[in-house]
Amino acid sequence: MQSHTIPGGGGTRLHVVETGNPQGRPILYIHGFSQCWLAWSRQLNSDLARDYRLVAMDMRGHGLSEKPQHGYDDTKLWADDINAVIETLRLDRPVLCGWSYGPLVILDYIRHYGEDKIGGIHFVDAATKLGSEEAAAVLSPEFLALIPGFYSTDAKESVGSLEALIRLCVAGELAPEELYLMLGFNVTVPPYVRQGLFSRTVNNDDVLAGIRKPVLITHGNEDKVVKPAAVDQHKAALPHAEVHMMDRAGHAAFWDDASNFNARQRVFVDTLPRG
Repeated sequence: MQSHTIPGGGGTRLHVVETGNPQGRPILYIHGFSQCWLAWSRQLNSDLARDYRLVAMDMRGHGLSEKPQHGYDDTKLWADDINAVIETLRLDRPVLCGWSYGPLVILDYIRHYGEDKIGGIHFVDAATKLGSEEAAAVLSPEFLALIPGFYSTDAKESVGSLEALIRLCVAGELAPEELYLMLGFNVTVPPYVRQGLFSRTVNNDDVLAGIRKPVLITHGNEDKVVKPAAVDQHKAALPHAEVHMMDRAGHAAFWDDASNFNARQRVFVDTLPRG
């Protein structure tokens, strides 16, 4: 596993890791709200590494990336972050794989840079809108009830909300070491970052309608954060997209059933044009 520090939008230092086959098709993993690159451990440490160049970034404000006070509502900064990783690591037509909040960042990139430098898009339990009734309609009441706690500077309230979020993300029970690892990287995200992420008003219908590159939509049937009804919205905007609904998987479908997720991702990547 190699680690990189890459200057992203506005000079914000981004922490990025990579592993796998340097000659393989790159897959760039972009985690969700209040998470970090470790969320993708069951992909980075799988047989995908034999055939693909696997890259995972900590989004600005998360993990070991720099945590500026402002700028989380700026679509260009998010776009510049993705572009910086692609350009600095010379990723050749990567597949952009985003979980939950991650697809919002992918769409920021496409809005400003287009699709020419990427090979495909993989949305995982995706949110693509923020700050409207339509956006909130596909979020579960259980998740929406936790939001005030995400912004709290009271340690007990903040940790309680984040632990509840983690439990919502998975369909089953986590082992104690898994729960505390996830809780650890969640609490490293300052409350002002979490609030900044949800301060945006974004409607990406125009960007979705213009996407021509191959798209895979993966969603857990037991997702308790983003309702599976969101898939219908995304499929309506992306009629050419493939849809993979995963049984016995929740919001973190790639964690709940990693072997199924990884196998389907492999099929998707292998069918992409190389040129």
